Amino acid sequence: MTAETSQTLDRGLRVLKLLADTDHGLTVTELSHKLGVNRTVVYRLLATLEQHCLVRRDLGGRARVGLGVLRLGRQVHPLVREAALPALRALAEDVGATAHLTLVDGNEALAVAVVEPSWTDYHVAYRTGFRHPLDRGAAGRAILAGRDPEQELTDGYVLTHGELEAGACGAAAPLRGVNGIEGSVGVVMLSESVPQKVGPRVVQAAEEVADFLR
Repeated sequence: MTAETSQTLDRGLRVLKLLADTDHGLTVTELSHKLGVNRTVVYRLLATLEQHCLVRRDLGGRARVGLGVLRLGRQVHPLVREAALPALRALAEDVGATAHLTLVDGNEALAVAVVEPSWTDYHVAYRTGFRHPLDRGAAGRAILAGRDPEQELTDGYVLTHGELEAGACGAAAPLRGVNGIEGSVGVVMLSESVPQKVGPRVVQAAEEVADFLR
């Protein structure tokens, strides 16, 4: 038996998805065509979404995603972090290095979960909330690589040395197949190079985290 659904809610969510996929907003007419409904329905949907700050309309009448979406988005990080922690703990313990989950936040890479190994004498101090440009460090470079499905990573991961901290190297693999989330799983260690076994283990951890989030 097919579960009963709300047609109005479905249309409202489709409006948000359409607006999220454009940088210049959409007019009522454009939304009407894309949704296959009349303009009156679109006006009602937009008015309701505006009341919740999920949509805003500029002076030209084009609808865009509203700031209320950001408040919802802030609640995503704790949920993602909790889902990733088991795989990160296992990764940190297996390779003896600080493991992290990094997500895109604007134009930066943001570490949302970090796990340090329990048995090593020393390791890199890498804190939740640490930010860096997407084009620096293994975590950010892996995210950029993951944006292009046709780009082949060497064995599925990215290696870097000294890009974020002198004497530290990193390995990271992108999260793949998780709708709405751009991120990577990686490790950072004080070493001249990443041991050969680390890269494949990072890829495995990224796959585990992706499975939890699907």
